[in-house]
Amino acid sequence: MTKPSTDLISAPVWDVFVRVFHWSLVTLFAISAITGKVGGGWIKWHMISGYAILALVLFRIVWGFVGAEYARFTSFVSGPARAIRYGLGLLKGGAQHVISHNPLGGLMVIVLLLLLALQAGFGLVSDDEIATTGPLARYVASETALKAMSWHRTLGDLLLILVGIHIAAVLFHVLVKKEGLIRAMFSGKKELPAELASEANAAKPASTTTGYVVISAAIAIVVIAVNWSSWFSK
Repeated sequence: MTKPSTDLISAPVWDVFVRVFHWSLVTLFAISAITGKVGGGWIKWHMISGYAILALVLFRIVWGFVGAEYARFTSFVSGPARAIRYGLGLLKGGAQHVISHNPLGGLMVIVLLLLLALQAGFGLVSDDEIATTGPLARYVASETALKAMSWHRTLGDLLLILVGIHIAAVLFHVLVKKEGLIRAMFSGKKELPAELASEANAAKPASTTTGYVVISAAIAIVVIAVNWSSWFSK
């Protein structure tokens, strides 16, 4: 990290896979949240969007280890102490520039990925004993399936709160700190001090082939899980 500078240079940070993941997740989460609350015939779309979210989350977890340099968790995940220091710096008006996600944003990424994975997992094995049954519910006890549905709903509400906090934080950076984070997540480029911009420009780019392999594998895993009962069970 480095102190703010008035001389900022646009540099590539987030690869196309990270950007497509981000905006796809935004769209699918909105669909899932709305259809889940509406219920009825919309539950079908709630489940489909949930399967797609699970594939995205699986992709992002793997991409956090094999993706471009600033897509990797090692580039933006830090301990709570560093996140607290960064947060205190924000409150004091002395924010620091970082190439990828800042320490607070990095923690939020990890929390959201883990909760989304749990949310989707509970959905796969849940049963409300009314009209909605997850595709893998038959493989767990009925009591477990009921508890999974309860946790699925609880985590859904928690995720709505965390997403609201995330949106508020982004708006704070855009409106108060005058940082173009939303624009950056579309273009992949951030405004950085010269030394950080030079470092970002020198970073190893993402492997397009690896990206397609990872997303294809993630989709295949979800498709198999969702159709396991009909394909492999007698």
